[in-house]
Amino acid sequence: ETDFLTGSYRRWTKTKPLKDVDIFCVLGEKERTHRSKPPSELLSAVETALRAKYGRDKVQAQRRSVCVDFGVSAVDDLTNYKVMSFDVVPAFAKNDYFEIPDTRSSTGWTSTNPKVHADRAVEAHEAYSKEWKGLVRMVKYWNNHHDKPITPSFLIEVMALQVLHPPFGGELDREMQGFFETLADRIDETWPDPAGLGPAVSDSMDAGRTTAARAALRAAGAAATNAIQLTRAGKDGSALAAWRALFGPLFPLS
Repeated sequence: ETDFLTGSYRRWTKTKPLKDVDIFCVLGEKERTHRSKPPSELLSAVETALRAKYGRDKVQAQRRSVCVDFGVSAVDDLTNYKVMSFDVVPAFAKNDYFEIPDTRSSTGWTSTNPKVHADRAVEAHEAYSKEWKGLVRMVKYWNNHHDKPITPSFLIEVMALQVLHPPFGGELDREMQGFFETLADRIDETWPDPAGLGPAVSDSMDAGRTTAARAALRAAGAAATNAIQLTRAGKDGSALAAWRALFGPLFPLS
């Protein structure tokens, strides 16, 4: 019946390259019979339809969506603004929220409301002197460059709603240092869906992942501290190099 962009791309918390851009496809009454069947059947039907358009090797069903890969390669995270892939999420409208298939859920379906997620991000950004989304994107970028110790990346955003307390302190380097350290302290907590509908966003973080993520976040906090100290010592070039080592090749050296 309708479709719309959602996820981090819609909330302006997406990092480059543009991979796994979420599209909600809201199905109508003719497809409602899928709601009483296993979620894998709906995902398979979407997969079949998309493969007819984009080719079998470009389309793959996932936990809650179907990925369409456009075969774009990223070099140093640059793709000339091309989208690498879409995640197509089939959904059914219910009251003021949506139900989507979830092959890892006990019921087979997850309730969600992308509008609440977007509204919470906007509110946090405004309260934080419009620096909130930038800090979130940077930590997501760090996560991408360190084998994604935090999964899903949306968990970083959900944690930021609570750990980045306004007002903004005015120093981005200090804010980043504190952000890493607080995430390390609280990574083992259960982080619920901000919309209060779906499972905990942290449900993929088992004990092993949590331990590894905490170690990575501690190391990131220490690296940020080192970069700040280099700046205080007047070693600006070394400080910028330290930040680039932490965040990846797109961090500027001047």
